[in-house]
Amino acid sequence: MTMFDGDPKKRLILLDGMALIYRAHYALIRSPRFTSGGICTSAVFGMVNTVLDLLKNWQPSHMAIAFDTAEPTHRHVEFPEYKAQRDALPEDIESQIPLVQRLMEAMRIPTLVIDGFEADDIIGTLARQADADGFRVWMVTPDKDFDQLVTDNVFVLRPGRQGSVFEVFDVDKVLAKWQIERVDQVIDILGLMGDASDNIPGVPGVGEKTAQKLISQFGSMENLLASTEKLSGKQKQQIETHREQALLSRRLATIMLDVPVELDLDKLRCQPMDEEKLKKIFVELEFDTLGQRMFGKSFSTASAKTAVIREKREREIQAQLFDEPPEETCIGHSAHDYRIVATKEQRTELVRLLMTQKSFCFDSETTGLDPRTAAPVGLAFCCQPDHAFYVPCPENREQAQAVLDEFRTVFENPAIEKIGHNLKYDMTLLKWNGFEVAGPLMDTMLAHSMKEPEMTHGLDDLAKLYLGYHPIPITQLIGPEGSAQKNMRDVPVEQVAEYACEDADVTLKISKILRPELEAQGATRVCFEVECPLVPVLIDMEFEGIRLDADSIRKYSEVLGTEIEQLKAAVFAAAGHEFNLDSPRQLGTVLFDEMHLIEKPKKTATGQYSTRESELMRLSAKHPIIRDVLEYRNAVKLKSVYVDQLPNYVNPKTGRLHTHYSQIWTATGRMQSNDPNLQTIPVRKERGREIRAAFIPRDENYLILSADYSQIELRIMAELSGDAGLMEAFDQGADIHTSTAAKIYKVDPADVTSAMRDKAKMVNFGIPYGISAFGLQQRIDITRGEANELINNYFEKYPGVREYIDRTILFARDNGYVSTITGRRRYIRDINSRNNGLRSAAERLAMNSPLQGTAADLLKLAMIKVHRVLKEGNFKTKMLLTVHDEIVFDLHKSEQSTAVPLIVDSMRTALPVRVPILVETGIGPNWFDAK
Repeated sequence: MTMFDGDPKKRLILLDGMALIYRAHYALIRSPRFTSGGICTSAVFGMVNTVLDLLKNWQPSHMAIAFDTAEPTHRHVEFPEYKAQRDALPEDIESQIPLVQRLMEAMRIPTLVIDGFEADDIIGTLARQADADGFRVWMVTPDKDFDQLVTDNVFVLRPGRQGSVFEVFDVDKVLAKWQIERVDQVIDILGLMGDASDNIPGVPGVGEKTAQKLISQFGSMENLLASTEKLSGKQKQQIETHREQALLSRRLATIMLDVPVELDLDKLRCQPMDEEKLKKIFVELEFDTLGQRMFGKSFSTASAKTAVIREKREREIQAQLFDEPPEETCIGHSAHDYRIVATKEQRTELVRLLMTQKSFCFDSETTGLDPRTAAPVGLAFCCQPDHAFYVPCPENREQAQAVLDEFRTVFENPAIEKIGHNLKYDMTLLKWNGFEVAGPLMDTMLAHSMKEPEMTHGLDDLAKLYLGYHPIPITQLIGPEGSAQKNMRDVPVEQVAEYACEDADVTLKISKILRPELEAQGATRVCFEVECPLVPVLIDMEFEGIRLDADSIRKYSEVLGTEIEQLKAAVFAAAGHEFNLDSPRQLGTVLFDEMHLIEKPKKTATGQYSTRESELMRLSAKHPIIRDVLEYRNAVKLKSVYVDQLPNYVNPKTGRLHTHYSQIWTATGRMQSNDPNLQTIPVRKERGREIRAAFIPRDENYLILSADYSQIELRIMAELSGDAGLMEAFDQGADIHTSTAAKIYKVDPADVTSAMRDKAKMVNFGIPYGISAFGLQQRIDITRGEANELINNYFEKYPGVREYIDRTILFARDNGYVSTITGRRRYIRDINSRNNGLRSAAERLAMNSPLQGTAADLLKLAMIKVHRVLKEGNFKTKMLLTVHDEIVFDLHKSEQSTAVPLIVDSMRTALPVRVPILVETGIGPNWFDAK
């Protein structure tokens, strides 16, 4: 007999409400879901997916969800400390409980709450009653306590680690899991081991494995307590001493089966959902994909924010955007004029029209995702809402180039603003086809990332958010991703024209909405002076690329391979046997179970020994094997990620390596390079230096120039805080770490030792990140008292820094965000949280984001200025790369005396500040020697 046998009309699913809400919320903790209005919806999203999965795959006839009561239960009466240690319910979870309950109401799933009883007790009672009435019952919960309720007809459905897959626990599985003979023995084990999450004490020193062993041996807690003479040592003493506590803990862990609730089958019977209520919730919470999945592709959430726009500003927006009466034109594109421009004469007329515009929007369609290799399929132009033109490009590359060249004067006109979404793609396409785009730029993707840095910035997302409109999905033209997916060249020109014109049209409309909103938010400067002007700079850098000595790096791969084998042999020799060195579990067993390097090793959330790099670094002095493990990992990473991969990225046509830069990778404004990622090549170790040495000038007429900001975040801290001590140190050109060491150790600068300077350096860099005494103690291996003293002395000598931190945190609490000098905002969601951990993390984010963000803005402004002066001066020297606070150049040897001073001056003065900005330069035959 299987669990699905029996009467299909008697299949009851009972949901453990709060446990499932917690699980759903924390399942998305690394990428939580928020509405555009800032409402957290992770738990609601998880719950609706869970219920839909259950309805589809388990086909219940009856269903209900149970929640705990706010009133004390019998457990609190008997043991006041029950659950007393728990923190207050996190705000993001608390705010979602009413939403989940509304969701259950819309899905017609009854909610059960009985004062004085927990959800466990309600579910246990109903499960027992339903079992007696011939039902099959599935209790959906991640809580292990429910194992005690399993019978031949009652099962636990435990949500799996991935997706909405459930693991079924029947009697056999429960017995195997707990290593017992009877299900009722689960309660005895729970009583002995206790439960820290519920503050159930259990017996000290008795964990799960010991409890299982004892109950397996004695059969029950009563037999164990009556036979303690068979025990010995500390275990006997603990159990005899805590006899009553064990019995109490078992009572607390026992789920009640006699709650005063009767099984009312009619009320629990599954009913058709209330679609109107459900749609309303989906609209409010912006569950667009779920809405389409349940109600069809025509469903549109329009998002909560868009609903406000449509209700409060629709007529105003329509009149502003379309210059037509609101009655005749709607945001949903009911009327438009999109035209295909196919002949030479038509293209000439379009060029004339575009040349008369102050601005226009354009979009390109291509045969692939990489604009450097993709062929142009066509261009779309839009000058006014609802009117757009599509220019097809022939398949023949020479003929396509000729069509593009007809628009050269338009694109290279510096007086006309160009608007687009992800302009870097379209402009890169044009760059690799022989010409550049000049003039001011307005990129709606970048603009929206300045306005709402934590939201998604896709064009479809913005169309739904600001226009309440769903553009044509690309998959409608070329099909879903996969080997059979077409490219735009395979699609009829009429369909491509509609799609491309719509993109240009939608982008233009969004740009008109974003401009005033950016201005109102104070983000105009960072958008139009930093991010948008940076686009052509990055395009030119990527186009230049950098030369890689592929032969040298292949030889180095062989050297690394030898080192890896030697390090592996050294580790095995120290361990006394071979094992899988790449397995954290096996490594932890060797280091801590076999070699006993420390008494209490740190463990991960899954119970494994932690062998993370930071933990091994902390323990590196304990034994040479740990240093060898770290060296092995470093060598393996460098070989696999860089040394073996970099030659594959060399462009066969140019012979150079061309990375991609993303401007919206982080909320702080820091850029990310990829394909390949050059941001994380280490420089402190010899191996990383060898990799940088493989980056060389383009030919014998050039050298590599590196220009690097010195201690830029500390200088920005001085600027933002205005602290007199910091400003004085930088004004005098003093070594800031020596200066800080002298202050916090209260000695003369001449008496500062290298050890004191190293510790001061950690304090200097740690303070802006909110480092605690504990964190400082861990990083530089000092006592907690010394760490406290160093931090206190720092704030005593640099009081302006303390005032800056307090001022910044207070501003964040009042406004919900912090910003850089240029106006780049970072929203701090948990700054007013009642949860200490969340609030502390938010405070650290608030104090550091303006520093990191301003440093990122300074670098970008410097790149813009350097790019301009090199171009205006017709220099042969070219900007190639940026990594962190460094810019790398191909420096023409004849320009060393002229280009270098211009570059340094441009970088120093890119952002007017009071604190002196220092730029350090190095010149050499490769990137490493230029440092």
